[in-house]
Amino acid sequence: MPVLLLAAAIVWVFVFFLPGDPARLIAGGASADPGVLESIRQEWGLDRPAPVQFFHYLGKLVRFDLGTSYVQRRPVAAIIADHFPPTFILAVAAVLLAAGGGLILGSLAALYRGRLVDSLVLGLALLGTSLPVFWLGLILMLLFASGLEWLPVLGYGMDGAFLPFTSIRLPEWDHLVLPAVTLSLVSMGAIARITRASLIEAGTAEFLQTARAKGASRARVFARHTLQNALIPVVTVIGLDFAGLLGGAVATEYVFSWPGLGKTIVRAIGLRDLPVVEGGVLFLTAIFVLVSLAVDLAYLYLDPRVHYTHVG
Repeated sequence: MPVLLLAAAIVWVFVFFLPGDPARLIAGGASADPGVLESIRQEWGLDRPAPVQFFHYLGKLVRFDLGTSYVQRRPVAAIIADHFPPTFILAVAAVLLAAGGGLILGSLAALYRGRLVDSLVLGLALLGTSLPVFWLGLILMLLFASGLEWLPVLGYGMDGAFLPFTSIRLPEWDHLVLPAVTLSLVSMGAIARITRASLIEAGTAEFLQTARAKGASRARVFARHTLQNALIPVVTVIGLDFAGLLGGAVATEYVFSWPGLGKTIVRAIGLRDLPVVEGGVLFLTAIFVLVSLAVDLAYLYLDPRVHYTHVG
């Protein structure tokens, strides 16, 4: 709660001091009648002192009211509900690709430590984490969409199926490939490097020698003992990457014209649709905090030696 409160305060202050007049935006332009502008300011509470506006904003948050969009004239919660599912689907697909590829590459690098495979994996990991995501997206688009014509260039697709009992429409799989791969390549390098380092460190533990002495095969020792004990830092990176992808896919959503929440927030900044900016950023902050908490709780399952106690 303190993190969310601080995030709400920071976002509100920055948005409040942005240049421009929200009342003119609501009125539809710079040539609006002064009387109309004054009426709008009174209706929306824009004529109140800044502290009063801030505490009024916090009061609405306590009631889970994120406000109403100046531009769309819709509740911000409804706008988030419309645009967050595409972002969530894209983040899940990207993190699954990144986690699978990173674990495989990191395991190979640790298994062949000091050899050519290890050097290639480390080089690719460094390259993946260094490339700007928007540039990588454009290159993949140029190669696989414009050049080879294997995949569509932009969009979400119009013929995707709906999730059962919901109004959430899934993207067409070929529209999902390029943006998901673009995001996954950036995270895959970091996961591969952490996996390699963790496996090398876990591989020196004395209990592994005991397991081998009892006749356990090399594959069982790796899967049952080495990998499990090396997973905690890997899970931390995967969890934080997933949380970051939920709020940090803005460039990819713009490049591929993906109708996600990140793109919606950036568009709202350009239009000075302040309630959408505040509500969207606060929602993504809450998601990041909850994912971080879930990662901490996952330690209990991954490593029985980890336990949390109440200190009072």
